[in-house]
Amino acid sequence: MAHTDHQTMRRVLRREIAGTVGVLTDDHDFRAMRRYRSFTFDDHATYLRQLESVLRARAAQGTHTTLALFDLEDYAAYCADTGLDPEAPASRTRFTAELAATGATVPYDGRPLAELLPALVDEAVRQATWEYATTLLTRLGPCPTCGEDIGRAAFTRASSLLLRILDTAPPGDRHLVCTVSGPPDTLVSVLHGDQEPHGAIRLDEAEALEFTSVLALGLATRSPGGLVMRTSTAGTADRVYGWRLRGGALQPLTASEVFDAYCTDAESGEPIPPEPGVDYGEPPDLGDEESAPDHRH
Repeated sequence: MAHTDHQTMRRVLRREIAGTVGVLTDDHDFRAMRRYRSFTFDDHATYLRQLESVLRARAAQGTHTTLALFDLEDYAAYCADTGLDPEAPASRTRFTAELAATGATVPYDGRPLAELLPALVDEAVRQATWEYATTLLTRLGPCPTCGEDIGRAAFTRASSLLLRILDTAPPGDRHLVCTVSGPPDTLVSVLHGDQEPHGAIRLDEAEALEFTSVLALGLATRSPGGLVMRTSTAGTADRVYGWRLRGGALQPLTASEVFDAYCTDAESGEPIPPEPGVDYGEPPDLGDEESAPDHRH
């Protein structure tokens, strides 16, 4: 009887233990991982099928599992910094535990890995973009004229602009894309906002933070770029409009400029047919803030 009670208690405790699985999301990383002799899988598709079986079994037992993006370069650097043997499975386990706290993760919710892995990659790109933009903003330092922290001031201004853009948008779900051109890299950030029945817009906090950071970087560095808004409401045509980012300010695009941008192939420059059910127009007035550059003394 006591032995049975102990088994029952252990089963209960196992359900209380959350787990994290580091996933090799693409075949290139999987092939690179095979250089470690202790990694015994030899086929990426089989690896993913077996992983999915384990995830389903854990979920059936009531155990929560988080998926983390396993990056080979980061793993090698982690082992070099900590003195761990990269061949040891325990080293991979410790690295995965670090990812649970600091890396890109998504919870396993029963969906197929074919759906979850793109979401995991998107989360990793979003986190990397936010970290990169934040680093560049921090390096800007204080304004030589007034002493104000340029990056912090730009973030505050970008937050205000984003609120104005969301508040002045027509009813419906919002989809925003902000692009800031390098050097050295072009950053692209996407923000989704779903309109709730009572009219409020629901935003993902991490997405909003990344989007604001990228916009702030464009404002602070006066980099070229753009910001496009698309609103969608059931039963009506989607509305698309936007702004050009120039000289630390947002400049409204004309309806024809928006149309040309959407109806031109970005790689070939060839015209493409306009999307049906979409109206291309001019953006609403954002007020004086729309064209006010930072730190012009």
